[in-house]
Amino acid sequence: MWVIRISLALWAGALFAQHGYSPADVDAGGRLYRSNCVNCHGQEGTAISGVDLGHGKFRRASTDEDLAHIIINGIPGTPMPPTNFTQPQAETIVAYLRSLVGSTAGAASGSGDAAGGRAIFEGKGGCRTCHRVNGSGSRVGPDLSEIGGLRSPASLEQSIRDPNVEIRPENRYVRAVTRGGATVTGRVLTEDTFGVQIIDTHEKLVSLSKANLREFTFLKDSPMPSFRGKLSDPEIADVVSYLETLKGVEGQ
Repeated sequence: MWVIRISLALWAGALFAQHGYSPADVDAGGRLYRSNCVNCHGQEGTAISGVDLGHGKFRRASTDEDLAHIIINGIPGTPMPPTNFTQPQAETIVAYLRSLVGSTAGAASGSGDAAGGRAIFEGKGGCRTCHRVNGSGSRVGPDLSEIGGLRSPASLEQSIRDPNVEIRPENRYVRAVTRGGATVTGRVLTEDTFGVQIIDTHEKLVSLSKANLREFTFLKDSPMPSFRGKLSDPEIADVVSYLETLKGVEGQ
């Protein structure tokens, strides 16, 4: 009887490890990770010595089943506590972590060509219609002049392929509607108790009084389009390599 149970457990574990995760699983797991795990592990999963979640480097886990068990039960004698996650919730977090591992394949290899990536960024990719680099380009999206020193290659690749998986708070778009019915959509630049400054989709700076707003909503989706299927894997690797070189204004 015990042999049967052990065999079933091993068979279930193998199925778990081979599980194919959907984009919805990854998205749900990313939200749980960002809400519960970043304080210790960091956005890129590298805040704890010896652990690199973005490259699949774990101290005590080799399978998806191991990871889900740790997420739920913690690790006794370490700062990793047990949680209240259900098994399905833990599995979505595993899906998100596995997506990070998968996304590092091209970016972490260093095989991209930065010069080619710059050409794609400025040409085929149309990235300057939203982003600014070293004083050139649009202000609608985040300035990328120092992005190479702020984000890991895996994180950059993920943003290119699946921008909705992780939207950083400073990059989220809002929709503001005034009491007079005017609607402004864009990125928040500054905000305080009384007002907010938004750069809208036409690159205009708009200052609004909160007392004059009847609606102020953060949008769920990223304004950045996914380039999955629009750029080939080598082209994405090239763009990531170019972005890695952006670590400050040229000449400084």
